[in-house]
Amino acid sequence: MEIRDIEIFLTLCEELHFGRTAERLHVTSARISQAIRKQERAVGAPLFHRTSRSVRLTPLGEQLRRDLTQAYQALKDSIDRAALAARDKRESLRLGMIGGGIARDLRPVLDLFAGRHPLADLQIRSMTFSDPFGPLRRGEVDLAVLWLPVQEGDLTVGPVLFSEPIVLIVPAGHPLAAQESVSLEVLADEIVVDASMPRYWREALLPVHTPSGRPIRTGPQVHDLLEVFAVVTSGEGVCLVHAQTARYFARPDIVYVPVHDAPLARWALVWRCDTDPGGLVHGFADAVRDHGPLAL
Repeated sequence: MEIRDIEIFLTLCEELHFGRTAERLHVTSARISQAIRKQERAVGAPLFHRTSRSVRLTPLGEQLRRDLTQAYQALKDSIDRAALAARDKRESLRLGMIGGGIARDLRPVLDLFAGRHPLADLQIRSMTFSDPFGPLRRGEVDLAVLWLPVQEGDLTVGPVLFSEPIVLIVPAGHPLAAQESVSLEVLADEIVVDASMPRYWREALLPVHTPSGRPIRTGPQVHDLLEVFAVVTSGEGVCLVHAQTARYFARPDIVYVPVHDAPLARWALVWRCDTDPGGLVHGFADAVRDHGPLAL
């Protein structure tokens, strides 16, 4: 049985109508009838009961449908992969993440996307908070996971992936290290590490004033997480970070202290406004929307 004849048979099993099957496959009804008769001759028995009013599968036809469905899909996927490889056009999607650690947290969404796009090659790319939008603009990644707000005219903010608390990094032995949690008010009495990033983006993590209006003093400027650890452990300052940092970067020389009055940080997908609306970027965004926000 040829692949096209299998496709005709399986499509007729779904439609149970010769005309609709022909329309769906862009062939004539005569071509559908010819293929089914050929299959029935090869099998030696009818596969469909046909009347002027209806078409329905025989028990033998139902058995053949079950046997062929999975095999046909596997064969079709194999041919599609071979064709893409031959043309060197395997679809890829580069997903940027700051630090890359949250890939484990995103596994439910990654699996959902992979199930919907089995031929897609999903690649995780690490980014730094000092250059959060550059990789998108330079075409180094296709979409990125970034905290909100993102207020860039050339970038689209997509669905929210998850929310998480803010924590304070202090050196082991610091007076605040023994606290179960602290308020943003304590920052007025500390030197706080200043991250190199767009101002409005930094202020979403590190406010200019405490809730009571006291100014927050900033100290050394850092460009990545390793510099944060170096400055904090040397005693030059403390630093506000997202809670995921505590999960993935436990160290004996620092302590993560929850900040109970800091607003939750929200992380969302972001991509270029000129991205193809029919491509994998929007397919990944659909997977995020359909799954809903992740519970971390």
